[in-house]
Amino acid sequence: MAYRVTKFESTPNPNALKCLVEPSPGPTPRSYFDAASAAGDPLGEALFAIDGVTNVLIHTAFITVCKRPDRAWGAMKKAIERVLRDAA
Repeated sequence: MAYRVTKFESTPNPNALKCLVEPSPGPTPRSYFDAASAAGDPLGEALFAIDGVTNVLIHTAFITVCKRPDRAWGAMKKAIERVLRDAA
């Protein structure tokens, strides 16, 4: 299912970004702290395929992505939008 980012929101953590998305990414929140823990979740796996992603929280109305401190949000945002748009 393809998702559309309606808004990016900063968080108190400068390495975390909240992505408000439509439609809902599902009825059950899930959190992954590495790519191995996201195995079996196509959306989680796709987000971890982005270079620099360290954590992913998929909630019912938003997705929060955390990155390595050495990565800039500009390129990361574009990659996140692409992954969400192309999600299967």
